[in-house]
Amino acid sequence: MALTRDFKETVLARAQRDARFREALFTEAINAYLAGDTTVGKAILRDLVNATIGFEGLAVEINKPSKSLHRMLAPRGNPNTENFFGIVRALQKKTRVKLRVTAKAA
Repeated sequence: MALTRDFKETVLARAQRDARFREALFTEAINAYLAGDTTVGKAILRDLVNATIGFEGLAVEINKPSKSLHRMLAPRGNPNTENFFGIVRALQKKTRVKLRVTAKAA
C-alpha cells in the first residue's frame, strides 16, 4: 500500500499541532547530539525549525542569515558552539520547552 502523505509533511503537521510531540522531537535531537549522532540531531532540529519558528524567523532571532542556518543544519553542516546554542535557545523560546541535562551512571 502506498503512503498518501509524505513522512516529513506528517511530522511537520504533528509538530505544529502537538506541544508534547515538539518536546519529544527537541529532546530526541539533543540526545542524538549528546550520543555523537550529529547527522540525526541536525535532521530533527531542521524539522523542528521548519515546524515552529521557520528559518527566516530563526535568522532574525539569532541574527544570522537564513542560508547560513540552512547550511549549518544540513547533513554535512557544522555549526559552531555559539550558533548551535543560539539555535537551541531560540527553539526553547519558541516551543516553550526548557531543556535540562541530567546524568546517569553507565
